[in-house]
Amino acid sequence: MGRKVTVATCSLNQWALDFDGNVLRILKSIEIAKASGAKYRLGPELEICGYGCADHFYESDTLLHCFQVLKQLLESPVTQDIICDVGMPVMHHNVRYNCRVLFLNKKILLIRPKMLLANHGNNREFRWFSAWSQPRHIEEYFLPRMIQDVTGQVTVPFGDAVLSTKDTCIGSEICAELWNARSPHVDMGLDGVEIFTNSSASYHELRKADQRVNLVKSATTKSGGIYLFANQKGCDGDRLYYDGCSMIAINGDIVAQGKQFSLDDVVRSSFVIVYGLLCAVIACLYLLFHFFFSLGPACWLWDYLRRSGQAGFLLPLSGGVDSSSSACIVYSMCVQVCQAVRDGNAQVLEDVQRLVCDASYRPEEPREMCGRLFTTCYMASENSSEDTRNRAKELAAQIGSNHLNINIDMAVKGMLGIFSMVMGKWPKFRVNGGSSRENLALQNVQARVRMILAYLFAQLCLWAQGKPGGLLVLGSANVDESLTGYFTKYDCSSADINPIGGVSKMDLKRFLQYCAEHFRLTALKSVLAAPPTAELEPLTEGQVSQTDEADMGMTYSELSVIGRLRKISKCGAYSMFCKLIHSWRETCSPSQVAAKVKHFFKMYSVNRHKMTTVTPSYHAESYGPDDNRFDLRPFLYNTRWSWQFRSIISNSKLSAPKQIATCIMSSVMLG
Repeated sequence: MGRKVTVATCSLNQWALDFDGNVLRILKSIEIAKASGAKYRLGPELEICGYGCADHFYESDTLLHCFQVLKQLLESPVTQDIICDVGMPVMHHNVRYNCRVLFLNKKILLIRPKMLLANHGNNREFRWFSAWSQPRHIEEYFLPRMIQDVTGQVTVPFGDAVLSTKDTCIGSEICAELWNARSPHVDMGLDGVEIFTNSSASYHELRKADQRVNLVKSATTKSGGIYLFANQKGCDGDRLYYDGCSMIAINGDIVAQGKQFSLDDVVRSSFVIVYGLLCAVIACLYLLFHFFFSLGPACWLWDYLRRSGQAGFLLPLSGGVDSSSSACIVYSMCVQVCQAVRDGNAQVLEDVQRLVCDASYRPEEPREMCGRLFTTCYMASENSSEDTRNRAKELAAQIGSNHLNINIDMAVKGMLGIFSMVMGKWPKFRVNGGSSRENLALQNVQARVRMILAYLFAQLCLWAQGKPGGLLVLGSANVDESLTGYFTKYDCSSADINPIGGVSKMDLKRFLQYCAEHFRLTALKSVLAAPPTAELEPLTEGQVSQTDEADMGMTYSELSVIGRLRKISKCGAYSMFCKLIHSWRETCSPSQVAAKVKHFFKMYSVNRHKMTTVTPSYHAESYGPDDNRFDLRPFLYNTRWSWQFRSIISNSKLSAPKQIATCIMSSVMLG
């Protein structure tokens, strides 16, 4: 006979250091769990303070406020008669740990510290926490007096332990421990633990969800039992979007799964399970890339907007793939908001009404909502073509944004006039007889003027219309341009936030193809068909003569491959050459590959300093260029790369079999 086990897991839209909001969301999730008959409720990692506190974890205030929230939770009638499993940092013997606190009826049952910390990519847990290094060992933890007064306990167990009840045995994991080769659930399962829990703060990356689901399924495939996975959701104040998708597995099958992308602040997964009897299995749907990307950044933008205190977004819309992608993400955001309001989400409706300063407003249609929250502007110069102007205008009309046409020639001539007055010379474009230095400076002044005007209009265009508030400036520089530095420092790629900064040009094109079909935005067809161009040099007979790929010296398709080798595979110049002479052998000779690799590394190193000023971008995958958070490399290089390039040149002169043999030997030596 099986026995009934009623448990609850959830996803919460927590916000770093928002203790008032965080405790309300925790209590709401417990209330929902109890209403469904649950006797155990699991929440996400560090849910009391928010996972993204970063260096605020160093502050004693953060730990103090966490205990104050814990006291409020212990005293609340909502938390009675249910085992509550909450996350917070705890200092034990002057060492800071990332912990789970399990309590029932005003008694703390266990404080379980994290044993395996995440310390790669965006994760820096070793910076703030220590790992508990004593498996199957507990110590006595002395509670703060404020907690003692509520629980009547002076000390409680602290360490690696499981919770045994009359009916079952519960063991805890925390986030990265599930991903580790020596996951604690393996030994716990062999020791008879029946219910495994994992509180997580797993952020969204493209193509990552299936890995997470497979790990949860495999945790109970071998030894059986129930596995509960709770995850944070939303933007908690940084570049990451936590995508929820809490779930429950039984004996290797997913039996319940919460939404991966949702505007709800509290998302439940499932509650009632009969242990020993398999309920109907809920199939996991793995969304395709373009669908993922239409939802994740849009949800991130919504959280950022409603929590920023601003009244909408402003985007310089050029009619190209990048800015059109940013525009489509805003439109997708409006689609999701309208759907949430139709579904009866009172919190989303309240947020919309606050943003537009109209308590009677109810968004019904995404285009109309775009008109309330989104301003686009085409910043034309004498080097702009009618084609790009028309593409921007047509897309703006189809998504419903407030569209402005701004001519920047007067501002550019004013800047050049100041220079000429001081230096006595007027620079010329290359086609007019100017040098390469003059040509580059004339392109850069246009780009930087656009940035200044974008911020001016973002701050004052609502004021000019008699409306309150300001607008957030959106960026639209893709990851490939950031890697090569193919943008002007402090140009219109400089913005408040950038929803596409972690995505390649090739992936953005696939995303726009999806938007053209799914949202019926026919204007995107001409955007996709046009060659990418900055339009910063004079036109030739009214037509664009400058293209991005010609300027960069390689195609976006090639750059996407090179960028992934540089970022994800962590290839230096020589190892990249070794990989590419094999994968590109059908299209490029070794000398051509060598030339492309050398050209990329020269561009990369010359422009690396630009990464120190890159706009905070939505983290979409481990391809991001963010110097400050994700890509920790120098920004001053010896751009000659003399030793590395000599190795490439000497290898490129070898016969094909010797090239392969040399590269294989290098790979073996490097492990």
